[in-house]
Amino acid sequence: MNRVELAVRLLEIPPMRHTPAGLPVLRLPLAHESQVIEAGLERRVSMEFKAVALGDVALELAGKPVGSQVRMVGFLAPQRQGSDRLVLHIQQLVQATE
Repeated sequence: MNRVELAVRLLEIPPMRHTPAGLPVLRLPLAHESQVIEAGLERRVSMEFKAVALGDVALELAGKPVGSQVRMVGFLAPQRQGSDRLVLHIQQLVQATE
């Protein structure tokens, strides 16, 4: 199973693009910070990464201000075929707070 659920902060809202078929596409940088327990010890996780959203999810994200906190569900995939860099593909916004 390839499923990721994260609370993220929108670092930037770049201009909307479209696929050749006219589907809205938004490629954007996100940030995540949390505390997790690993091997019985508390660990702080802080990271920035790239994500992509298509269709209605892209349109919804494009309307949010930079810095918004969003809870989302998606999956990881290579940036392009054969690449070892991963991109988070956002499939659903679960909850958003300004």
